Amino acid sequence: MNSELFVKFMFFGLIILAVTLEVIGDIFFKKFALENKNVLLIVGLIIYFIGTVFWAISLKYEYLSKAISIFTILNLIAIVLVGVIFFKENLSLINKIGISLGILSLILIEL
Repeated sequence: MNSELFVKFMFFGLIILAVTLEVIGDIFFKKFALENKNVLLIVGLIIYFIGTVFWAISLKYEYLSKAISIFTILNLIAIVLVGVIFFKENLSLINKIGISLGILSLILIEL
């Protein structure tokens, strides 16, 4: 595997791991807000912190400006899906257009 491909693989692997952990943390935060159980808040914070560590490590492999854009958009898309699927939240047409533009921006960032 050449070095450029390895760097891309490491970056996206770390970003996907960080996004996944932060989304799981967000789920615990939402459940805390609904159920008011402090243990949910604590678990959410721990998971969120671990996700942040992977996010920080990902910066070894990409510029901050590009990394934060990719991380934020992937996080947005994932958390919207969680909100719609698990918490039965509704999306307006404007929300759907915004998410579509987010996906388009990911494509443009990677070109």
